Amino acid sequence: MSRLDYSKWDHIEVSDDEDDTHPNIDTPSLFRWRHDARVERMKQAQKEKDDFIQEKRSHQQKAKEVEKKMQEVSVQGKTEEVDKLESEMQRLQEEKRKITGKEKELAKKERLTPLNVDTLSRDGFQKTIINKPKKVEELSEEEKHKKMLSFMDKYEKEIKHYGMLGTYSDSREYLRDHPHLVCEDTASFLTLWCVNLQAEGKTSLMERVAHQAVTMQYILELAKQLDRDPRSCAPGFFTRIVSAEKQYITAFKDELGAFVGRVKQRAKVKLEEAMKEAEEEERKKRLGPGGLDPVEVMESLPPELKECFESRSVSKLQDVLSSMGKEQAAEHMRRCVDSGLWVSDAKSAGLTPASEQLRQEQVKECGEKE
Repeated sequence: MSRLDYSKWDHIEVSDDEDDTHPNIDTPSLFRWRHDARVERMKQAQKEKDDFIQEKRSHQQKAKEVEKKMQEVSVQGKTEEVDKLESEMQRLQEEKRKITGKEKELAKKERLTPLNVDTLSRDGFQKTIINKPKKVEELSEEEKHKKMLSFMDKYEKEIKHYGMLGTYSDSREYLRDHPHLVCEDTASFLTLWCVNLQAEGKTSLMERVAHQAVTMQYILELAKQLDRDPRSCAPGFFTRIVSAEKQYITAFKDELGAFVGRVKQRAKVKLEEAMKEAEEEERKKRLGPGGLDPVEVMESLPPELKECFESRSVSKLQDVLSSMGKEQAAEHMRRCVDSGLWVSDAKSAGLTPASEQLRQEQVKECGEKE
């Protein structure tokens, strides 16, 4: 059985800063001098090796050329030139012996050179792999929106289950089993859900879901900082948040508080917008044949004219109109007709309550005349 040769470990040049020095010696300067001297010796040895390789290659090239000429001259029978070439070949053989001896000396010198921090270990082999960049599919805003809605519709049940979890351990296990949920679409769904819950007055439930939404946002932000797939960052986040320092926990709570505040503000705006939309829809339903709102027209009428419509008295209405100027009375009646407060044609459908009295009295008068 062959024994391992450990002789190369007998001569190792220690690192530049390993030896102890005398207190009166400038230690950094000494270490720097040692390092520079070692680097200079290595450069000189490498230059000597490169020069030898160049010399050996030049000799081999000359020997090949002389051998080729000798073959050509022998065929031609030129005796004098053959003698010269043989003398040249003998000289080259002598040079070859010198080169071989020099090569052995360099090998011995290299073998006896102590190992140091730069030569102690070398690469067994090197391999570089360059991945081809993946083509990122560019989507329009409309396509992104459709994709998000499709994701939310497909995984709504799973996202809501995650949103209701109350501990980090449960969240970690659930995302481990459902890694596809670790994405921007889940964070968007949870944010919209929080706004809707707050709009419905379910603040406690909203705050619970908000915690899960901020957790998801933290994971996504961590992935951006590390330039990694968000799914691979989820375990690291939960490990860090559980064993985090007070400062990290405080930052998370501050972000959660700010998020809840934004949700409440957005829910308030959403309710106001919903109320405005409902009022506008109701106003559109009230519009008369001329496009005017009967409520707005009623509020703008003079008090005495307004009282006529509230009491539904046609006779009083006629008296009030008679007391007004012709143009003023005509303008008021035009607005009343356009808003539906006054229906000039008693046979038309959809008479307003304000004009119902007029319709009944006109029918009664027609019956008495007949």
